[in-house]
Amino acid sequence: MKPPRSAYLHIPFCHKRCFYCDFSIIPLGNSAEILGGPGKTSINSYLNLLHREISIAPKGPPLSTIYLGGGTPSLLNKDEVYELLKHLQKKFGFQNGAELTMEVDPATFSENDLKEYLQIGINRLSLGAQSFDDKTLASIGRKHNMDELIEACSLVDELFKKGFLLSWSLDLIENLPGLTLEQWSFELEQAVQTDVPHLSIYDLTIEPETVFGRKHKKGELNIPSEFIATSINLKTTNYLKSKGFSRYEISSYCLPCHASRHNRMYWSGSGWWGFGMGATSAPWGERFARPRTILGYKKWIEEQENIELESSLIDNPSRKMPLDELLMIGLRRREGVHLEELAKYSGWTEEKCNQKLKLLQTYWQEFLDEGFLLEKNGRFFLSDPNGMQISNQILVQMFMWWDSVHFADVSEPSS
Repeated sequence: MKPPRSAYLHIPFCHKRCFYCDFSIIPLGNSAEILGGPGKTSINSYLNLLHREISIAPKGPPLSTIYLGGGTPSLLNKDEVYELLKHLQKKFGFQNGAELTMEVDPATFSENDLKEYLQIGINRLSLGAQSFDDKTLASIGRKHNMDELIEACSLVDELFKKGFLLSWSLDLIENLPGLTLEQWSFELEQAVQTDVPHLSIYDLTIEPETVFGRKHKKGELNIPSEFIATSINLKTTNYLKSKGFSRYEISSYCLPCHASRHNRMYWSGSGWWGFGMGATSAPWGERFARPRTILGYKKWIEEQENIELESSLIDNPSRKMPLDELLMIGLRRREGVHLEELAKYSGWTEEKCNQKLKLLQTYWQEFLDEGFLLEKNGRFFLSDPNGMQISNQILVQMFMWWDSVHFADVSEPSS
């Protein structure tokens, strides 16, 4: 593994939990903005833990990408964000031209707030839109409405066009309850009309312990049929392609030169630092997720300070990300994966590659025959949009192959 040059900071606070969300968050209602109130007390206590975690992390090379996600990082004020960035810079240093992204919620900032974030170094914003329809926004538990969203987009785009931002992005969710192809076409048109250079479009995932999960279990969630969902996905790819957007990863579309460097890092198999409650890190190839509750996170921090540092955080350049993970994340990118190169990187011999990788191709043969999976000079990649639409099925076959290979390796008697 190359030394990690990226860091993710999890800011877990939100006004309320959206009906589809199972992230590690702390809902504060409207108390976040009240000085001396319980919301501010919770934020201050958490930030203290976050700073303590950064302090105990091992040293590393200068960072080239930093991402503040959540939750709703824009519930923090300028000084709170500045102190976090200053701490990271003191700990690791920042490369010249580092990409500093911050997620912002349309209902949580003013024009002055944005300018203050940019003054302290933020140079890329990711705006949590989710939808441009008022009825849909209310039905999924969002606080903002369409007018507020369009105004927020206008503010961000003006700063971008004046050169104060390197780029900005919008998040949208496909296949929300009740969505029709016509409604989704309107959503895409509205998004493009904002002049946004990057779009992250996520397919709705129904998690069991959410409002949507409980409704779905009762049969009360009117999600689009498989046919409509497929039509929506095709519309997304074809429409955005006609507007100059390139799909560089399953959920990511951008105009030329506006791919998120931080996103690219995740799907390239590189290592990264992760800080905060529920955050996942993999600086040296081994993933580790922090506790998802504030009490669990606090206890974990104390253990790191007083007992022993989590082994996955300790500098170990010889440690490598497992091959199945490299394949899983690599297939999300439009470049796909070169099977033999990744296998040899993971320590496989030529003989093992010849034997085991041919077996993987038999697991994938149906998808290759149907054109969902393409191969060129040893590199395999998903076709767009059809292959990306059924990526989970292709990955399931890969994991079945991996289990068979791994079991065989473990079962072989040692010489």
